[in-house]
Amino acid sequence: MAQHCPLRARRAPRLRPALPLLLLLAALACAPGPAAPPSAPLPTSGAPPAATSEARPAAPAPAAASAPSAPPVGARPEKETLEVAEAGTSSTNLPLHVAVDAGYFQRHGLSINLSVVAANVAVQGLISNTIDIYQGGTATVGGRLGGADLVYLAALVDRSSLTLFGERGLSTFADFRGKSIATTAVGAFGDIALHHTAREYGMVPGQDFEIRYHPGPAPASATFRTGGTQGVIITPPQSTELAHAGYPAVVDYYQQGLKIIGPATAVTRTFAREHPNTLRAYFRAILDGIRRCIDDRDYAMTVHAKYAQIDDPRVLADDYEVGLRLWNRDMTVDPASIAIVLDSSPLPNARDANLADFYDNSLISEVNATYAAALFPEGLRAGR
Repeated sequence: MAQHCPLRARRAPRLRPALPLLLLLAALACAPGPAAPPSAPLPTSGAPPAATSEARPAAPAPAAASAPSAPPVGARPEKETLEVAEAGTSSTNLPLHVAVDAGYFQRHGLSINLSVVAANVAVQGLISNTIDIYQGGTATVGGRLGGADLVYLAALVDRSSLTLFGERGLSTFADFRGKSIATTAVGAFGDIALHHTAREYGMVPGQDFEIRYHPGPAPASATFRTGGTQGVIITPPQSTELAHAGYPAVVDYYQQGLKIIGPATAVTRTFAREHPNTLRAYFRAILDGIRRCIDDRDYAMTVHAKYAQIDDPRVLADDYEVGLRLWNRDMTVDPASIAIVLDSSPLPNARDANLADFYDNSLISEVNATYAAALFPEGLRAGR
């Protein structure tokens, strides 16, 4: 069931049932997928023009908060109200939540309707045009392999925050032989990471161990906690809660240095071509959110508590630190973080896919050269 964030404008996108996409992905397991349309570069316009008078004023931020120092810039967005989806309220997406909560999207002329939905449903929403932006992970790759012309335009995170937990007594991945592991959707972070690690151990999912899929992180964690599986691969805040509960971490993918894309900004190429000013404004607001998260820890944790519905200060503090070490200040897409998804994908046409078709850094590079460079005088590579 979709969970909704407590936003000023709480209109969730009307999504069509996810069954057609699931059937499409299932069909791909037996036959090569249709070729995706050829990629084309997105429009650029050099340095953004000065802010227009039509841009809406920002909603007032809490009294103790300080706004980012860089001024709002950019042409008026082609579309001012956006339907944005995310697969969970992890601290990895905290800059997005802060940008909404502090009014930074409004500051750049945008209104955001943010919904939490299953990753495969979010991808179908992009395909059916009921969602404009999916601020999520690897499920976009599956949609692209299925024939949809989807593209990543920026990456807020490209290093994994996943942790594989086991029941007490398990200590290595090999201990999961004959057992089951809970995760979220087919093709999402956990699924990709499990296929990647299984290959390293000479194991085959579905033969040596079972993967049990769930509509979101919370249900996957609940299945594990109640003994329905012997393992779970999960991100914050559920991973932080399990660590505090004393469950053993079998694989810490951040410590392993696994690069895997997401949360990242995914759209259809048609939307990107038709809404370049909208996307520039969206990226500026996210960058404002990153700046605020870095500079105002207490406010960021307050926002995370509200969105993730966490009241344990230890979990909040640990989650914040996870996000702080992962947020990309330059938000450019690293092709290596997509390549691992293609290498670990169970879809038969993944190996022959053209990596360059999955991302386009032209818009975020333009924003980085102007707005982000002023917002982060200490350097954009910090935090990578």
